[in-house]
Order: sequence, then C-alpha cells, then structure tokens
Amino acid sequence: INLVLTGTKISPQNVHITDIDEQALQSGKRNFGYNAVLLNEDGKLPFAAGFFDIVYCSSVIEHITVPKEETWNYLLEKEFQSVAWKRQMEFAKEIRRIGKQYFVQTPNRNFFIESHTWLPLVGFLPRQLLLKVMKQTNSYWIKQAIPDFNLLDKNQMAKLFPEAQIVFERKLGMIKSIMAIKTARLS
Repeated sequence: INLVLTGTKISPQNVHITDIDEQALQSGKRNFGYNAVLLNEDGKLPFAAGFFDIVYCSSVIEHITVPKEETWNYLLEKEFQSVAWKRQMEFAKEIRRIGKQYFVQTPNRNFFIESHTWLPLVGFLPRQLLLKVMKQTNSYWIKQAIPDFNLLDKNQMAKLFPEAQIVFERKLGMIKSIMAIKTARLS
C-alpha cells in the first residue's frame, strides 16, 4: 500500500487496513501509521455505507471461505464450495456497500499454477485429493499453504461485482488473475 500512496497527498492516517490477524494489523499500524481494524470471520465489515472513497482488496476474497480452524475438515468439494461461495458473496456485497470505488483482485481458478501452493495443476484437483497433495507437499515443498482458498473464475467475479469492469492480468497468454474494478466513472 505504501508504494501506491507514494507521491500522493493521501496521508497514512487516512488509510484503514483490516485483517483477521491481529499481528499483521499491528505491524501495519506500527510501521506505516495506518488505522488497523481487527475483523472477525463473519464477513461483516464495521463501516458505514460509502465510508471509503476506494476499497483495495488484493488476493483476499478467495480466502473468505470457512473458519480457518475448520479448513482441513472440509473434505467434500460441494460442501466446501457451498459454504465458501456464500461467504464470498456476503464479503463482495460488503465491499460494494462500503466502497464508492473498489479494486478487488483474485488469482484465476483456471491458471495452470495454483498461486497459494505454487504447484502446477492442483487447482483442478477434487478437494479430497487437493488436501492429500497439500499435506504431502507441505512437508518439503518451497511454499507451504493451508487449503482455505476457493479460487474464482471470471464469471464468478462478474457475478460478485456486477457493476465493475472485469480486467485480466495475463501470463504466457493465460489469465493469471482477475480484477473487479469500479471507478467513479463507472458509477
């Protein structure tokens, strides 16, 4: 965020950062002077409608799924996706409610390298197999991860953010990540 703010008239005390991780918040507050707001995992954001001129949310919405302590217990794909999609819809609705403008980025479900594990093709595996692979690779692979993510595709992002422009980041000719962008011009 600091790189984005450099050269602007935006003061760090006018920036709010939110997270479910209190340590991460305190680091942002201590190092940069941001307003830190601790969230619970219910998806509700403690701000009035239109509170923010812009909401910036990068690589977060795919993690708005199930309570973190229950992540490994969801073995069935349909059950996990059902709970996750409901929470992702609620979170998207909250972003749309509190932000006059917004930028929401998420990795593309259909990109061949899964961004949380850095493993090729694991994003296409059924959940039970994904859990087995992650338990195994977490013991030796360069990138350890927890399977709390429900990756989205371009159609799902368009459904979550119907008034936004959907923009793609491409790598090797493929869509690597998806951004939903709503600006004042699009309102």
